[in-house]
Amino acid sequence: MNKRRYDSDSAKSEIMKHATRQFSQKGYNLTSVADISKASGYSKGHIYYHFENKEKLFVLLAQKTMQEWYDKWAAKESTYSTATEKLYGMAIHVLYNYQTPLLKSGQELVSNPKSSPESVKQLLDLAIVPMSSYRSILKMGVENGEFKAGNLDEWTILLGTWLGGLCQLTNTSELNELEPLFKQAITFFLESIKIGGIDIENCINRGQFN
Repeated sequence: MNKRRYDSDSAKSEIMKHATRQFSQKGYNLTSVADISKASGYSKGHIYYHFENKEKLFVLLAQKTMQEWYDKWAAKESTYSTATEKLYGMAIHVLYNYQTPLLKSGQELVSNPKSSPESVKQLLDLAIVPMSSYRSILKMGVENGEFKAGNLDEWTILLGTWLGGLCQLTNTSELNELEPLFKQAITFFLESIKIGGIDIENCINRGQFN
């Protein structure tokens, strides 16, 4: 029984490894189960047995990638002592871990009208992982007195949108060249939430940004 279980786990691991390579090189739409079968050396029957179909295999790979993203951050997070430091650290983590091998394939699957709603939802739900990490840092900052009391959910959305927008620059620029910009974005963000920082809402109410 242990031998059979080991073989099954080994087969799944090999299929996932080769599927990742195929999706990375050819994209989601142009990668077929036959391609994955040929690359991995396992029959299409094995692939369907373990993963049911190409969509579910890809979603599993995307979930694994996001878990790896979180694990990398968790390993770094303990090296920062304050929420402010963690925000800067998170910005650099996002910068260097945005362009994953499966990113473009995931975008293809989500935008394909033939994709199942369930698969699309599972992929979109992966955004919960980084957003939860952002919120956790912001909550820590409020609780330890670094940040003023505010709407954590709104701050999380704003931070996620800001970093996500900057990540589009990774398609055309070298990552190390973008580090100052990502750090500057955090500096601007902190100005509105840190104790003693600029009260953006109050300034808007007084018409200073009109």
